[in-house]
Amino acid sequence: MRFFCHLTFIASVVCLGAVSGFCEQTPERRVLVIGIDGCRRDALQAAKTPALDSLVADGAMSESTQILGKRYRFNNTVSGPGWSSFLTGVWADKHGVHDNSFKGKNYVDFPHFFARIKQRFPAARTVSLVDWEPIDTHIVSHADVHKVYPAEGADGYTEQDAVIARDAAEILASDDPHAMMVYFGAVDETGHRDGFHPSVASYLSAIETVDSNVQKVLAALRSRPNYKSEHWLVLVSTDHGGRGTSHGGGHDLPEINTTFLIVSGSDAAKGPIESPTELVDLPMTALVHLGVTIDPNWKLDGKPVGLR
Repeated sequence: MRFFCHLTFIASVVCLGAVSGFCEQTPERRVLVIGIDGCRRDALQAAKTPALDSLVADGAMSESTQILGKRYRFNNTVSGPGWSSFLTGVWADKHGVHDNSFKGKNYVDFPHFFARIKQRFPAARTVSLVDWEPIDTHIVSHADVHKVYPAEGADGYTEQDAVIARDAAEILASDDPHAMMVYFGAVDETGHRDGFHPSVASYLSAIETVDSNVQKVLAALRSRPNYKSEHWLVLVSTDHGGRGTSHGGGHDLPEINTTFLIVSGSDAAKGPIESPTELVDLPMTALVHLGVTIDPNWKLDGKPVGLR
């Protein structure tokens, strides 16, 4: 009788733990985040992108995503603050990054969204693959796997983007990630070299090459044995657009400060996202999809978008 009561007590503790969330170590859903640096929304529309088109067809898309918030707009429109907002879910007055020097960064109080996942699901498997080194050096944290692929110039980034796609596909085939961030840098580098505009053939070609890399990653994702039951959400966006061969000082230029956001998967809404969207919405969408309860003390600026 004492033995039975002991077992009942243990079972009760386990059930209470499950209710409070302490026993659940991994999320039931998963997320793949794809960042395409410096990708103009009108150039994306002009390019031939069957992989990204398939994501849009299976989800929702905004073509008016703002890289600067209404509340705070004083950081430069460059990659340091852009990817910081993209990955932390807060604007530059909080994460502290206003340019590519990363001076003033505050990722302790406002960390990479992987940290929020780990708070809720300590055993969640997180992966980051990037070829712009400052992302890995400064922003990435709480990644079980994080790899940086140093590159120089448009051709160097094109080569490394292909390696990232290959490695991402291998990880999806052999590992068990719950949250994965894959970054491609060649589009931005091509824009800086030749121009950010849909009339620039090499810029469109760079987008199309990235799309082929995305296709390799998606093929591996969809080939996972339990893909249908894993409820993957795929999020795709960028840190800024461009004009001429630059994108700095683009606070009042829609071709720089207005981008796109794709939210795709079985749990995504279908069709255009009509409500306003911002760069900081991406990590919030990922967190909510994974089942992470948003703590008001985190002071996140984003909101979930494109979900059912």
